[in-house]
Amino acid sequence: MSGAAIRAFARRHFRHFNAAALVDAAEAYSAHLDRGGIMLLAMAGAMSTAELGISLAEMIRRDKIQAISCTGANLEEDIFNLVAHDRYLRVPQYRDLTPDDEKKLLERHFNRVTDTCIPEEEAIRRIEGDVLDLWREADAGGERLFPHEFLYRLLLSGRLEKYYQIDSKDSWMLAAARKNLPLVVPGWEDSTLGNIYASRVIRGDIGNVHTVRSGIEYMAWLADWYRRTAAGASIGFFQIGGGIAGDFTICVVPMLRQDMGEDVPLWGYFCQISDSTTSYGSYSGAVPNEKITWEKLAADTPKFIIESDAAIVAPLVFSYVMGT
Repeated sequence: MSGAAIRAFARRHFRHFNAAALVDAAEAYSAHLDRGGIMLLAMAGAMSTAELGISLAEMIRRDKIQAISCTGANLEEDIFNLVAHDRYLRVPQYRDLTPDDEKKLLERHFNRVTDTCIPEEEAIRRIEGDVLDLWREADAGGERLFPHEFLYRLLLSGRLEKYYQIDSKDSWMLAAARKNLPLVVPGWEDSTLGNIYASRVIRGDIGNVHTVRSGIEYMAWLADWYRRTAAGASIGFFQIGGGIAGDFTICVVPMLRQDMGEDVPLWGYFCQISDSTTSYGSYSGAVPNEKITWEKLAADTPKFIIESDAAIVAPLVFSYVMGT
């Protein structure tokens, strides 16, 4: 179904509740871009393993997303899927798995993410050696890069092309690398490659622990990017899930305004897709208006929350936006 057809379908059928919120958010997203604004995507969860790249890569190519903040897991798992897709194992009955069933998956070197198992040997270990080579080369040369810059370099080198098991146009990381898309990966250390990097530092394979640049450096870079970009365009914030991918990045605005004393604009649009219900003390489940008190959003900022499964909602929103 084309983007235009999805847009027409949604307008016809999605009239109330979360369905209506989806249409309202997508319409406002398109209006934000039409006014010359740009969009930052904050992506938590396991959206790369959910193969969001099928729609996200096209959004990147069409300049509907101009920057991304994501977890380390989403950063690497898009590449895992790129090189090992055919060896993934789907477990539709995952709710029925016993501890012994889970142990058998472990013994087969499958790492389960809900109903999908990532094959350790074909995915993680397949790229580990090439990534390690890049870390060592940088370490030996006194070069320091962000986590995503190492993976951009790996993808653009062509070293992995012989392993591709999906159409490369469905990899959002490859699309982002080709555009050198601004990327922020807070808490990268909490990822498979982050754990591997730490182990190599501990073993002495990498001499400088700072060869891979840190989260504080990401924030400093983001602050510079935001002030430069916001000088010419309103920046929107489209958030999938909660956690560090969203909170780290959205906080650049109050940091600049309150801690740096700079008069930068607030975020110009906000939408969150979340299955976390509103509850006491929950950031992931906090309603957008709470962000007004933290000087992230203004009272009149277009703001939406779609309480649903992002694996369903995000491709619909993206297709809707691309249908314009």
